[in-house]
Amino acid sequence: MNLYFARQLISFVGALLILIAYVGHQLGWVSARRRSYNVMNAAGSAILCWIALHPFQLGFVVLEGVWTVVSVWALVRPRAA
Repeated sequence: MNLYFARQLISFVGALLILIAYVGHQLGWVSARRRSYNVMNAAGSAILCWIALHPFQLGFVVLEGVWTVVSVWALVRPRAA
């Protein structure tokens, strides 16, 4: 498998994770408060952020980097009882 194809496949998986979370939320299948929603967002955005580093794409790195940080924060923040 050549590097270009591998990067395309990896970025497709990242985008798919984010889209599954988004569509699932919009259709009422997944709550934004569920762990699975934030895991899909964190994993997908981290993958796309990594892809955007090579070659460096500032806007995409900022978007996906912030998306990753917010999603991870949602996973680790203390929950109200």
